[in-house]
Amino acid sequence: MRVMIVVTHLLGTGHLSRALTLGRAFAAEGHKVLLVSGGMPAPQLDHTGIDLLGLPPLRSDGTNFTRLLTQTDEVADAAYFDARKVALTEALRSFAPDVLITELYPFGRRSLADEFDALLDAAHAQHPRPVILGSVRDILAPPSKPAKAQRTVEIILDLFDGVLVHSDQNMIPLDVSWPVSERLAHRLFYTGFVAPTAPTPHPEGIGKGEILVSAGGGSVGEPIFQAAIEAAPKMPNRRWRLLVGGLDSAARIERLTAGVGDAPVTLEPVRPDFRQMLPLAAASVSMCGYNTALDILQSGVPSVFIPFDDGSEVEQTLRGQSLSKLSAIDVLPSDQLTGETLAKAVEAVLAAPARPIAGQGFDGAAKSVEIVQSLLDHAHDR
Repeated sequence: MRVMIVVTHLLGTGHLSRALTLGRAFAAEGHKVLLVSGGMPAPQLDHTGIDLLGLPPLRSDGTNFTRLLTQTDEVADAAYFDARKVALTEALRSFAPDVLITELYPFGRRSLADEFDALLDAAHAQHPRPVILGSVRDILAPPSKPAKAQRTVEIILDLFDGVLVHSDQNMIPLDVSWPVSERLAHRLFYTGFVAPTAPTPHPEGIGKGEILVSAGGGSVGEPIFQAAIEAAPKMPNRRWRLLVGGLDSAARIERLTAGVGDAPVTLEPVRPDFRQMLPLAAASVSMCGYNTALDILQSGVPSVFIPFDDGSEVEQTLRGQSLSKLSAIDVLPSDQLTGETLAKAVEAVLAAPARPIAGQGFDGAAKSVEIVQSLLDHAHDR
């Protein structure tokens, strides 16, 4: 089976990370995988067994997902978008996939609709036509208008064979965040949560007893890092390790270091062994993205979530509210974030009863492979 996955991460790296996990699951079963990434490079992420193709990269201007910037911080123009569209459709024609998976579209990435529409047109012109599937996380950004939800359903019914929903329907059904009509419900395939194998403790003991502060792989999270630097002196017996993401991480670390003083704080770029540090950490402070939340559940580490809620973002807040019912997990809204409130929240989760490590329900990548294989077999039988 030849599988082509198309993803563009615009702010953090969560969408790309999940797509790579999905791709590795296909590769592990002997399938040929091409992952086309339209976001900024993220070399710290594992692409073992996957062929990667980078489009001319884009990122959002903060949380403005309609203003897209190039790697040199220029506003992308029509020629830039045309170059992406040509590269994307040529990749499909050259690779000739049996299965095409679009991450988030058409539920999101509407600012990239032209290139996705060109991709889907090219896929429908291919003989035999590939099985075409959407891929979405547990919680989506709710549609701002009913017409957007209706248009999404029309695109799925016209151009897609189904949508892989990377969630447990009994825990977080898609209609928590998106209106699911009866017509749409018949096209949804719940896979369970997509996560890598549960992390094992770091062989060198890195992170042991520390407060690990992270904000994903993008250039976000500045208020969290600032609050952590202010909180650290209030807990002098704990070392705080701040993992700073983004292509500008060196400049951000230099700027943050100026405010550290004598506080027990280590600043460094995001690192590929972060997940192995979690089981040894005293506590984690992070946002509440899909991948981070699963890492926390799989490691059992006490955690303070500060959901990303800039603009109209509600996804992480909804997820955090669901997880805060568990022991040793607290949610600190961003408008209440200070060094003092963060220190108190960390102390609270450290004092809470230990939370059992979640060991089931994280095989969504493998389940996705099974579902896709079944759909492809059925297509061949038609």
